[in-house]
Amino acid sequence: MTNHATVTSEPTSLDDRLLRLFADPLRAQLVSLLAAEQLCTCHLAEMTGALPSAISNHLRQLKAADIVEGEPCGRYTYYRLAPEALEAMSEQFAGLARAARVAPKRPC
Repeated sequence: MTNHATVTSEPTSLDDRLLRLFADPLRAQLVSLLAAEQLCTCHLAEMTGALPSAISNHLRQLKAADIVEGEPCGRYTYYRLAPEALEAMSEQFAGLARAARVAPKRPC
């Protein structure tokens, strides 16, 4: 009897909390915009057409998950992506890809 639990190991599991964060269309757009440059809330609101309060709420969630970092600059805060968070998520997908390459067929 094969132990199927060994096929799924920690490096090949996805962080569902992060996936839910990226699943929201506005948060995904914010992440894409912040990949290109550091922006403040007013820039992001102008670029997305969303209300500044909605942008602030989404940035707070991304910041709590360590995906986005803020840097005060006068009366504004500029936001940027935390590349380490994206690299960690990328490694999770890479782990899944490695596991998929060698995944055995489970007999019926």
